[in-house]
Amino acid sequence: MEKIQISTEYIKLDQFLKWVGIADTGSLAKDMILSGEVLVNGEIEERRGKKIYPGDTVEAFGQKFIVE
Repeated sequence: MEKIQISTEYIKLDQFLKWVGIADTGSLAKDMILSGEVLVNGEIEERRGKKIYPGDTVEAFGQKFIVE
């Protein structure tokens, strides 16, 4: 599990996927999310605008991140 620090209150899920390098573009991030390939706190998340806060975990393609 990789720890990712954010300097804001939250980050949107699609932006997070781009930031950590899982998705190269926003449209790719959107497609991944809508396809049910992304888990937030262990549950499938299909909202690309889902706010990710410190303490949340994000999983995609075998990679797991915890937000600090």
